[in-house]
Parts: sequence; structure tokens; C-alpha cells
Amino acid sequence: MDYFPVFVNLKAHKCLVVGAGEIAARKIDCLARAGAKITVIAKEISPTVANMQVTHALTLLQKSFAPEDLSDFRLVISATNDEATNRLVAQIAEQQKILVNVVDNPELCSFIVPAIIDRAPLTVAVSSGGAAPVLARLLRAKIESIIPPSYGQLAMLASQFRNAVKQHITHPRHRRIFWEQVFQGDIAELVFAGKTKQAKQQLQQKLIDAENTPPAGEVYLIGAGPGAADLLTFRALRLLQQADVVVYDRLVSPEILDLARRDSERIYVGKQRSNHALPQESINTLLADLAKAGKRVARLKGGDPFIFGRGGEEIETLMQQDIHFQVVPGITAASGCATYAGIPLTHRDHAQSCTFVTGHLKDDSVHLNWTQLAAPNQTIVIYMGLVGLEKICQSLIAHGSPENLPIALVQQGTTHNQRVIIGTLASLPAQVAELNIKPPTLIIIGTVVTLHERLNWFEQSV
Repeated sequence: MDYFPVFVNLKAHKCLVVGAGEIAARKIDCLARAGAKITVIAKEISPTVANMQVTHALTLLQKSFAPEDLSDFRLVISATNDEATNRLVAQIAEQQKILVNVVDNPELCSFIVPAIIDRAPLTVAVSSGGAAPVLARLLRAKIESIIPPSYGQLAMLASQFRNAVKQHITHPRHRRIFWEQVFQGDIAELVFAGKTKQAKQQLQQKLIDAENTPPAGEVYLIGAGPGAADLLTFRALRLLQQADVVVYDRLVSPEILDLARRDSERIYVGKQRSNHALPQESINTLLADLAKAGKRVARLKGGDPFIFGRGGEEIETLMQQDIHFQVVPGITAASGCATYAGIPLTHRDHAQSCTFVTGHLKDDSVHLNWTQLAAPNQTIVIYMGLVGLEKICQSLIAHGSPENLPIALVQQGTTHNQRVIIGTLASLPAQVAELNIKPPTLIIIGTVVTLHERLNWFEQSV
């Protein structure tokens, strides 16, 4: 983070704008909307700024900027087309510890003016730190389209009840849940529909109900997908951002964890082959105990929780203890990694079926139905097969698969650390042994692998 984002109270505070052209006019308008007392210094005053003198109660000084002009101001914006003046303003402001912004010159700025979405009292600001202001404005336009003006009315309604809610719901976590339900439920919809009176009545009733019934805990079993954060579903993101506790495994990327609420508790329960941070039975108990304590728990699992994710075992425990839960499917590794490797799992010229198997069983052995897996015209996808790769290849060859059958190993698929190693049943184990492979990995076997060279679309960084 190059700049620390803050919102500055400028009501009745003196601010200086150096320059009086069209760009300066836009800055003056923003400062005026924030309630600032504005002085403008410029050798030439544009008609636009001149017309603002009455509407914004400007103090206009038609002169060149001098160092002695910069005193007793909370902040200053320099919006001239004269490089020397801009540098002088920045230098004097820095000496006097006054916040300064020089338009289109980040090197001279102590603060950046963001692109603003004004839904007073709700304000959203987007900044690129001066690196790409046009991009920030484009993002503002996108945000404008999904935040209607009525969000300001919703914020006003909340402000009217803020003290009452704080008085009657004393636990901070319970208060947060209360407001989340208000902002995402029927009360918000009433405000958006212009039915403010009904919204107030419902909010009042909800406050009465909340005093008598504290929120119950629940568990969200969320498929985090194969790695890339933008492959999460909308529901996964929404539940992750409202969870009080995030219980996650080793396949969940840091980028996905960053999407959780910053004040949420994080509990790592990752499992590696023969090295479990927490046994599965203890994870099941942990989820139940957290929910019974009134917490909303996001159980983040790589891929899909019901495909080699042991999600079924976890919700069995929750059902036995009558704990409310939701299951959110995720993109499983087979689909995600194959797609990003340019390897279709089915293709009418290569494979009419696809089989998912796990590369090691509960006792860490690799005992599979080799006769079935060695059948032609199919694709085999093997999860967690890196350690047993040599035995997998040997067993398939022994049961009739040709030695030159194509096979791919995909490392950290869908991320910019993705790596795809292509070989045959006979050659891949030796190829992989010479490389520093970092899990998670996925193995794809079948003639569909030959399509990788032609269909590979995702740029790899390694």
C-alpha cells in the first residue's frame, strides 16, 4: 500500500488552491462540497472559477504565488501549468508540514486526491496512488453503477439508529451482525424503494427482537477453488466477508485469505501427507465448538469441499449437533487446472469419459482399480498424486496402458506460479525428479494432453 487512505474533516477549515483553470475548478468544487473555506491564488482567473466566487464563498487573489501566502492552511492543492510554481508550492508546504497535492505530479504530493463516489454521508474513494488516474476514474464509473444514490439514504437511516443500537446491543460482534442483516435484507430494500417510513418501523422492530434473541452461530463450508482468487463464487465471497472466524487449509491461497474481514480470526488446520496440523476429527469438533459459541465460521477448503475435500465428514458432525450450516461449491482442481493448462478433460476425438481419483488412500497407500484406469478413450485425473507418481505410471503400464500415453503434471494451477510438465507414462517420473515441484499438483492422463501445445492460453510466469 503506497498511500494510507484517510478521510479528512475540512468543514470550516482553510484550504488553498493555487491556479484557477478548469482543473483547479474541479478541485475547488470537491473542497467546497466538503465544507472547506477556500482561498484561490492565480495570475489569471478563469470564468468558471470566477462564477464560483459567490456560490462557494471563495477568496480570490489574482496574483503570483509567493512563499508567504502559504500559512494557516490545513491543505493546499497546486493546479497550475507552471512547473516552477508547482515545485515551489510543494517545497513550502513540506517545510510547513501542510498537506499538499500537485495535480498530475505524484512525486510532489503528500496526499493524492482520489476518484470519488459521493453518496453522502457514504463516500467511496478510489486511488491508484497517482500511477494511473484514468484507471481510477474508470473503476469509479464501475462502482457508481452498482451503488445507487439511495445508499446515502440507507446510511442516513443507520445514523438515526446508531446510538440506540449501540445502547441496546452491547456486544460489538452482535452489533455488527445486526447491521449486516439490516444492510443486506428487507429493510435496505424498503429504503431503495423509497419507503423510508416502513424501513424505520421494521428497523425498530428488529432492534426489539435482537435484544431478546442473540444471533446464533453457523458454519459456511466454502470451496475456495483451485487457487486464483477471482474464481471464487459471489456467495463464497459474501459469506467469507461476514465470517467471524476463518478456518482454512494449506491449499487456500493468501490472496483468497486477504478477502476475509480484516478483524476475523484465522485458524490454520492444513494437512500434508502424513503431517496434519490438526486431525480431521479435531477439525470437525473445532467447527462445532466455534458455532456453538455464537461465531459465524467460514471453513475454507481448496477446490470443492465435496470432491476429495472431506466436507461430508465435517457436515455430519454439524448435523449431529444441530448446528446450522451452508455448503458453497467451488471450482474443483480438475476443472480449474485442466482449463488453465489448455487440456480439455473430454474431447470427442480423445476421451468420452473422465475419472477423478485420489493419489493416496487413508493409509497413504496407492491401491486403485488399475484395470479400469488403464482402459483407452478416457481421461484420468489424479489428485494428490505427486509422491506416488512413479508407482502410478508403472501400475498403468503393467495393466495395459501404452508407455507413450501422454501425461501432464500441473503445479499450482490457475495461479501465476502455474507450471505444466508434459511427458509420457514412461518419461514423466524422471522429468519430475529433476525439477523442484511445489504442491499442490494435479496429474492428467490421456491423449487429451496432446492438445496442451495447441490450446495453451494461460501465460505462465515460471
